[in-house]
Amino acid sequence: MIVVTGATGNVGRPLVAALAAAGEQVTAVSRRAPEAPLPDGVRHRRVDLTDPDALRGVLDGADALFLHDGGAGDLLRTHDALDVAKSAGVRQVVLLSSQGVLTRPESESHGVVLRSLEEAVRGSGTGWTILRPGGFDSNALAWVGAVRTHRTVAAPFGDVGLPTVDPADVAEVAAAALTGDEHLGRAYVLTGPARCTPREQAAAIGDALGEPVAFVELTRDQALTAMLRFMPEPVARTTLDVLGTPTPLEQQVSPDVERVLGRPPRGFAGWAARNAAAFR
Repeated sequence: MIVVTGATGNVGRPLVAALAAAGEQVTAVSRRAPEAPLPDGVRHRRVDLTDPDALRGVLDGADALFLHDGGAGDLLRTHDALDVAKSAGVRQVVLLSSQGVLTRPESESHGVVLRSLEEAVRGSGTGWTILRPGGFDSNALAWVGAVRTHRTVAAPFGDVGLPTVDPADVAEVAAAALTGDEHLGRAYVLTGPARCTPREQAAAIGDALGEPVAFVELTRDQALTAMLRFMPEPVARTTLDVLGTPTPLEQQVSPDVERVLGRPPRGFAGWAARNAAAFR
């Protein structure tokens, strides 16, 4: 059995679907009940990872665990959860981390906490695989309201490109790691196939909708003001650093999706086409 935490998230949902389609026995774990029906045969359990004891019954009989802390970022509780997993007989953990461990190692939000989680997984006594995605294509869902009402995308750094990754690709890599021993002891950086700027993303959403979507460039200060409505200031400032002055590694296309899956990663235009309904 494979236990998937964060099962209702951007990576967890397609991961559960991919594992179920492959015939795996899956337990989907999340803090909230899923909004859409789960695949046939998938068991759902509502569990908060801040309460590792609640995982004990869920992990009994599990062979593998997909671990996503959901942004909780509490190393002590993660250690406890890993101890529970090991005592339950889990032999393999796949951790969803971040490329920021490599590119922003001094950032508390992007590097320090996740590096500590990676170290906890490596020291857990189970087999492990670490996934380090860059930015997600699905971050564009933050523009849904403006696209629906005004057919407009407003964002900073309109011509700075990053190779954002499709969450479905991250999910497929996770599925491969959870079901194959050849990925044990490896850490993968996961990106899309090419850099794509916010201006190009807006155009791709327009193409998916069949009508133009205008792009309005925000200043850094305007973007910071908007971001502070829903994230702490240090996280917002570091995120803007990544978006505006990315490091060479943050702009580099990684070969790891193709190495694992045997095909190139999906591009942003494909993600936009599959998710066009969200913007209508």
